[in-house]
Amino acid sequence: MHFLRLTALLLCVLFIANCGSGPATISDTITSAELVQRAQEASDRNRYKQSLRYYEIILERFPTNNDYVCAAEYEIAFIHYKQKKYDLSESEFNDLLARYDTPDAELLPQKYRILANIVIARINERKK
Repeated sequence: MHFLRLTALLLCVLFIANCGSGPATISDTITSAELVQRAQEASDRNRYKQSLRYYEIILERFPTNNDYVCAAEYEIAFIHYKQKKYDLSESEFNDLLARYDTPDAELLPQKYRILANIVIARINERKK
């Protein structure tokens, strides 16, 4: 009887651990919009590791789509900000902002530049 309880407990722990770790594999056929949706849903549930994984996949699979790349880079930096990883977050926001200092800056969605500057200002206020 003790063995059965121990086995059941172990299975529950493994199940719970797997639920929070995110998907093991993500279909190659999933669209960029679906990836963003899943990343946002994970982030809304504070499943940052899972959310980060979805954003990383966006960067891997859609590296030439400026809208999705900027969105993913912004969201990754913002998740790190929410996790209070301020130095990492600031560095990532600055990397994103560097994209806006190129000749192709006019092709980039401007909202992420504005939002990144707002969060960097908050980070700088925390440093004071």
